[in-house]
Amino acid sequence: MDEPSGQQIKEKLETFYSQDVTHGRLYPALNDLEEMGLIHKGEVDRRTNYYEATSRGRRELSADIRWRHQMAGVLDD
Repeated sequence: MDEPSGQQIKEKLETFYSQDVTHGRLYPALNDLEEMGLIHKGEVDRRTNYYEATSRGRRELSADIRWRHQMAGVLDD
């Protein structure tokens, strides 16, 4: 899923969280991430967009993962 569509992202989130994700929550969140420069939105066709992490988005995600690992270690002590 290198460049997933909004629908594919929605399906993955629903599987992960075991609950419905509405379009009214998903697409505003994707738009916010794009405005922050964390993802890029491209067009597959007139009805379908794809989304991919930007370089900045990948750096931010890596930093967040490192922080979560550090916090998990602190909590284990």
